[in-house]
Amino acid sequence: MADPKACGSACQFIAPDYAALETRVHGRSRDPARPDELHFGPFRQMLRARLRTPAPGAQWTGITTRLAERLLEAGAVDAVLTMAPDPDDKWKPVPVLITRPEGMAAARGMRMGYAPLLALLEPAAAAGHRRIAVIGIPCQVYALRAIEARLGFERIFVIGTPCSDNTTTENFHTFLKLLDEHPDSITYLEFRADYQVELRFADGRQRTIPFLALPISQLPSDFFPLTCRSCVDYTNALADITVGYMAGQGEQWLLVRNARGAELLALLGDEIHTEAPGSAGKRASAVRGFLANTQRAAGGLPLRRMPNWVRPIVSWLMPRIGPRGLEFARTRVEMKACETIVHLRREVPRRLRAMVPPHVWALVAPYGLAPGAAELPPLRGNGPPQTALGDRGTPG
Repeated sequence: MADPKACGSACQFIAPDYAALETRVHGRSRDPARPDELHFGPFRQMLRARLRTPAPGAQWTGITTRLAERLLEAGAVDAVLTMAPDPDDKWKPVPVLITRPEGMAAARGMRMGYAPLLALLEPAAAAGHRRIAVIGIPCQVYALRAIEARLGFERIFVIGTPCSDNTTTENFHTFLKLLDEHPDSITYLEFRADYQVELRFADGRQRTIPFLALPISQLPSDFFPLTCRSCVDYTNALADITVGYMAGQGEQWLLVRNARGAELLALLGDEIHTEAPGSAGKRASAVRGFLANTQRAAGGLPLRRMPNWVRPIVSWLMPRIGPRGLEFARTRVEMKACETIVHLRREVPRRLRAMVPPHVWALVAPYGLAPGAAELPPLRGNGPPQTALGDRGTPG
């Protein structure tokens, strides 16, 4: 953008202040007294959802795409800033400005890699667009929130998707080659909440791979960058509405976070079916096992691998007795919180104080991770003193 120095205050991996942005966007920061806000961020409503008529080519049923289409159809926005596939590589993301509802069809589906989404904000303003929607992952949305006041738009709707770990598109192609002997024919990949990865192929075939059978140990140590391994905003807590899958149990998971989020959901009317999310299983043992393996890996020790004969048994059991629904989502958020602490302590311990907000320490406390005196976040002048793990925290 025109002012590259803005990165110093906009990037969530330099000097983040989640609580201040949370309060600005939602009117308050997350409240530990409200169930699940420490895990998922502020929200007004949490739903399990699906479009009654799924959109062809969508990653799930197409809720994210349809929200943007409805904004354009209703004239609520002039343009939607999102990602589309590169013409030469369907897995590579390219930022695009879409101004017609039918144009959103080209943006359906998942892509893996890095792309400068926010670089199109200034061209959007220069083109005369005053009301826009942005579809982004957490690191993009954090930066957007940090600079949106200076952009001059009349209104910005933010549709957020959760994000765990990203990598380069080139690395992703390496991963696809490990999954199937015909990687170029894979047209769809999704990590599902039933502990399976679903693959679809150009010839119509479908295949699922249990999480435990994934070739994670064959990936290079730098496959995921430290930024992804230390991100505390898995659920995109600064979006107006988060559209994901973790607590969906085969459907999508919506977190309506503020009045704009409620306005977005209302645009779908009877097109969408919603119900309360379910929850089952217990997360503690899964998180402890993940933490132990992460600590070993961060220390250069080999991962403790499950015997091959046990894997099919556990893969069968996990969708039946493991964490499901909201408990699955809580599990994944706590795993990411543990991962953040372990990797920052190992690689850049001086960054812990700035990078880890109080609510993350609260999430990892049951697993024996506690901050040292030099690891506590600095006091902020825009809220109550942060003196204990239970103090009001920030997005993650």
